[in-house]
Amino acid sequence: MSRSLIQRLAPYFAARLRQNHRLLSSSPSSAAAALNEASSSPSSSESPSPSLDSIHMTDNFIKRMKELQARETSDNKAMLRLGVETGGCSGFQYAFDLDYKINPDDRIFEKDGVKLVVDNISYDFVKGATVDYVEELIRSAFVVSTNPSAVGGCSCKSSFMVKQ
Repeated sequence: MSRSLIQRLAPYFAARLRQNHRLLSSSPSSAAAALNEASSSPSSSESPSPSLDSIHMTDNFIKRMKELQARETSDNKAMLRLGVETGGCSGFQYAFDLDYKINPDDRIFEKDGVKLVVDNISYDFVKGATVDYVEELIRSAFVVSTNPSAVGGCSCKSSFMVKQ
C-alpha cells in the first residue's frame, strides 16, 4: 500500500475509532440503541418527518434534481449520491455524483419523488445535515449547507472537520 494512500486514509480511520470508542464507553442503553440503528435495513431510514438522523433537502435541491431528471429519456431516474472522502483543506470533503444504482449498504432519503442516497460510512458524517443547490456568480453546485457533525471547514464549503 502506498504511503500517500495511508496518509489520506489515516484521518478517516482515526475518526471512526474515536467514534466507536465513544459508542462503546457510553451507557449500555444508548449503545444498544445505536446497534439497533446500525443493524436496521437501509429502507427503514426513510422517514416522512424530519429528524436529527435524517438528511434534509431544500426546495432548491428538489427543484434542480427534478430539472435534471426531466432531461432523461429512460424511466430509471437519477438519484444524487452524497459521499464523504478523506482529503480537502479540512480533513474530509463532500462528493456528489448522479447515480442510478442503490447498493445494499445505502440509506435512501426521499422528498417529492427525488432521492438522495448516502452509504452507511458517509452517513455517520452527514446525519442531520441539509443538502442544498446554490447558484453563485462563480459556480452552481450541490452543497451541504449545514452539518451538525462538522466543527469547522474551509470557505469553499466542500471540506470539513469532525469533532475529535
